[in-house]
Amino acid sequence: MIVVGLTGSIGMGKSTTAALFAEEGAAVFDADAAVAALYGPGGAASALIAEAFPGCASAAAGVDREALSQALQGDPSGFARLEAIVHPLVGEARAAFFDRARNENREIVVLDVPLLFETGQAGQVDAVVVVSAPESVQKQRVLQRPGMSEAKLEAILARQTPDSDKRAGAHYVIDTSQGLDAARARVLDVIAALKGQS
Repeated sequence: MIVVGLTGSIGMGKSTTAALFAEEGAAVFDADAAVAALYGPGGAASALIAEAFPGCASAAAGVDREALSQALQGDPSGFARLEAIVHPLVGEARAAFFDRARNENREIVVLDVPLLFETGQAGQVDAVVVVSAPESVQKQRVLQRPGMSEAKLEAILARQTPDSDKRAGAHYVIDTSQGLDAARARVLDVIAALKGQS
C-alpha cells in the first residue's frame, strides 16, 4: 500500500485534487472532514473543546467555529491547546481509515492533510504531493469564499508553510491553475509514477 501525503495551502485546489485521486480508485482520508465530524454535535472533540474554551462549544451543539476562531485570535497560545485535543482524535480516525483501506486491498491511499509539513507528517508518507497555483489565482479563489477577507487570508497563510517551501519539499506538484482536465492528467501521471516505483 502506497501512502501519499496530499497537501497545499488554502485555495490551491486540494479538495478537488483529492477527489480526482478518489475517482482513480485511491482511498482518501480527509483530515478536514475528520475534524468536522469531531467538531459536530456529539463529536468526540466537542466536550473537550467546551472545557478548554468556555463558550465555544457544547457536547450537544458541537463547536461554534466562529466563537472558537475569535477566542484563538484573542489568545494565539490557544492553538497548542486545541491541537493537543484534536490531533490525537484525528490520529484515531486515520488508523481506522488505514484498517479499512487494507481490508479493501487499496493500492494507493491518500492522506489529505492541509498541515502536512507543519505537523511533521511529511516524513511519514511514501510520497508528498503538493497542490499549487499562482498566488494571484489562490487569492482570487479564497476571497470569493463567504466571510473571507484579505486580513483573514493573511492570518491563515502566516500559520502555513509558504507554497514555495511546500513545492520544494514535494515529490510531485500538481498545478491546478490550468483547469480540471490538466489537473486530472497530472493526477494520472502521478499515479502511474507511484505504481511504477512500488
